[in-house]
Amino acid sequence: MQPSFDVKDYLRLQMMPHFMCPGCGHGIALRSLLWAVHELGIDKNRLAVVCGIGCSGRVGAYVDANTFHTTHGRPLAFATGLKLARPDLTVVVITGDGDCLAIGGNHLIHACRRNLDLTCLMLNNEVYGMTGGQVSPTTAVDRLTTTTPHGNAEPTFDACRLADAAGASFVGREVTRQAPALKNVIKAGLAHEGFSFIEVMSDCTEIYGRKNDLGESPEMILSQKSDMRPEAFGNVADEPFRPNRLRAGVLVQRDRPEYGRIYRQRAAAEQAKAKAKP
Repeated sequence: MQPSFDVKDYLRLQMMPHFMCPGCGHGIALRSLLWAVHELGIDKNRLAVVCGIGCSGRVGAYVDANTFHTTHGRPLAFATGLKLARPDLTVVVITGDGDCLAIGGNHLIHACRRNLDLTCLMLNNEVYGMTGGQVSPTTAVDRLTTTTPHGNAEPTFDACRLADAAGASFVGREVTRQAPALKNVIKAGLAHEGFSFIEVMSDCTEIYGRKNDLGESPEMILSQKSDMRPEAFGNVADEPFRPNRLRAGVLVQRDRPEYGRIYRQRAAAEQAKAKAKP
């Protein structure tokens, strides 16, 4: 029987207190990931967490496992090499909306296409939080950032639709307000053989919420509920955090050949041919 979950068992406590701002949703996302890891019985010595740059990139440093802090936009590229070299590891990528969809967008597309057995958590707070508060590919229209002082004029990027179109065999989305549901989506993604892309709708209270008068963390978290079912829940802020109807849960799950398995089979076949030569 699995012992009860205690998040402290999975954290580097010597690194506390953490760097995240009060009310940041990334801590909920991290707890949900570790909760899923616990319920699946994944050995910490067989868990590798690869992160990029930004607030999301710092989250992995607190995990008491094999962790790798990589260059901006490249965590999926590093994770690809790691998983091919060590298929015995459970490899999780933690990235952000800017890290994953802007400078790292090309790597995301091809990770989806290859279908290597990786789980990618994209923590989406709609802004470059750590690196200056600039507009990101997921910043909602008309929102204020340091680089859109008169409001964002660009349409919002739907990362889940991109991942689906690029061939990801598992696509999910959940909000930090619903931590048990988020844990279940992450758990399903970890258990899936193939590339799993999970968008986590997080909140940035200090850089994004304050600039757009979206309230404190409780208001921003509660507004996620009205984003999902706007006709059933009134919004607590003047404007929704993300003004559209969010589809949450497991959005795509399909069987596709897993790239690592195919790669190893072909490598073994070539080795057999070489040995058979006189």
